[in-house]
Amino acid sequence: MAFESLSEKLQKVFKALRGKGRLSEEDVKLALKDVKMALLEADVNFKVVKQFINSVSERAVGVDVMEGINPAQMVIKIVNEEMCALMGSEITELSFRPGKEVTVYMMCGLQGAGKTTATAKLANALKKKGKRSLLAACDIYRPAAIEQLKINGEKVGTEVFEMGTDVKPSVIAKSAYDHAVKNGFNVLIIDTAGRLHIDEDMMDELVDIKNNVDVHETILVVDAMTGQDAVNVASEFNDKIGIDGVILSKTDGDTRGGAALSVKAVTGKPILYVSNGEKLDNIEPFYPDRMANRILGMGDVLSLIEKAEQANQDRDAEKDKEMASRLKKGKFDFNDYLESMTAMRKMGGLASLMSMLPGMGVKASDIDTDAGEKQLKRTEAIVYSMTPEERSNPKLMNPRRKFRIANGAGVDISEVNRFMKQFEQAQKMMKQMPGMMKKHGKFGGGFGSLF
Repeated sequence: MAFESLSEKLQKVFKALRGKGRLSEEDVKLALKDVKMALLEADVNFKVVKQFINSVSERAVGVDVMEGINPAQMVIKIVNEEMCALMGSEITELSFRPGKEVTVYMMCGLQGAGKTTATAKLANALKKKGKRSLLAACDIYRPAAIEQLKINGEKVGTEVFEMGTDVKPSVIAKSAYDHAVKNGFNVLIIDTAGRLHIDEDMMDELVDIKNNVDVHETILVVDAMTGQDAVNVASEFNDKIGIDGVILSKTDGDTRGGAALSVKAVTGKPILYVSNGEKLDNIEPFYPDRMANRILGMGDVLSLIEKAEQANQDRDAEKDKEMASRLKKGKFDFNDYLESMTAMRKMGGLASLMSMLPGMGVKASDIDTDAGEKQLKRTEAIVYSMTPEERSNPKLMNPRRKFRIANGAGVDISEVNRFMKQFEQAQKMMKQMPGMMKKHGKFGGGFGSLF
């Protein structure tokens, strides 16, 4: 999970608070001091941290909290609410021009931020919303960028408009707009050139494009792994050309959290999407409340449900209904696990899913779940080496049966034991699901796609 280090540190602070029962004002101040250090180490902007701690302190150090039934939980609730406010409180979605007008988005950012890939990902995300996008290749300084956009455009089924490297970007953008109008596209996404650093030529070029094409929204792509530098870049772009929103790229990498927690507070501009993987469908809307929940170890059940519902589109309805019924009864056996592994692999693996469950986020990276094809086949071999009775009744497992299964699958007994441990983790997760689905009002066929 992105922001894992920050999440782990904050959860340690809250664990210490819970262990105290009633809290004194000094307890709260000491806890907030640790929260402050955790945020600074995560590369959150110093001024943002100071304001955040002051806001939390004003609310947490008071009679209502101190005399509450569960004061530690109250403090955590306040931190959660203030963190949501810091990142924007509510999701901000892209807006579109009315009717049949072409909506133009201009993508910008520094070289290496993942802008060209994010451009194709955005087109793919909008395609799922029924939008027909045209991509304009305006990075004339890197022929490889044009080729990359064409390859990615083909992968997501989106046309790319290009005029080579000898035409001004503003001319290409205007020609692309005319092409979009004539051919029934309702969205034009302009991929502009990046630079190793911000310079006047770069800014002038972006202004020139804006002068020739009626850009509806300017979207900045920033590398989440650069932490505070990403915030500085966002601030400078906003001051010089004006931006309407941010896409955070590479959030699946070694991300400390500074960018996500600082961008909105420093620039006043919202994070629109987070890009979290190499695949072109690895982009999702940025939900401040869900991100805060995950950072604080409270899980992200709604995102988990949405992933399940999306994966459910290709499943058999009757089979899915049967699985949902079994889960409601708390049943989950090796046959179910085998099917779940296939779906989990498509959704980022068991670790990715468990990071969305309350209280399990910081443990997700410790779970040995290689959801690749090779591991899946080994898992299948282990399950298929069981008798039908063993598959449907996990409680039958004992050392003698495990040795027989290991021999049948051609694997070491240690691998069977490791698989059993993974199964137990999954079983615990499944037992939580009926209550979670009922709580969020979404239990039913959609969630069965996990399995």
